[in-house]
Amino acid sequence: MLKWILTLVLAIFLLGLIAPHLARFIRFGQLPGDIAVRFRGRSYHFPFATTLLFSLLLWLVSRLV
Repeated sequence: MLKWILTLVLAIFLLGLIAPHLARFIRFGQLPGDIAVRFRGRSYHFPFATTLLFSLLLWLVSRLV
């Protein structure tokens, strides 16, 4: 249990450090597969591809730890 908590904390910490720098290149939230809808003057974002990418990265980090 402690290993999973440590992995999760480490992954969130690393993602918080790396995401602003990678956002310029990858454009998180604007990948193909992410849906943006405007309805009654509001924008709704459904980042399906970004969620899959983050899940894959988290899985890889958990495998390495």
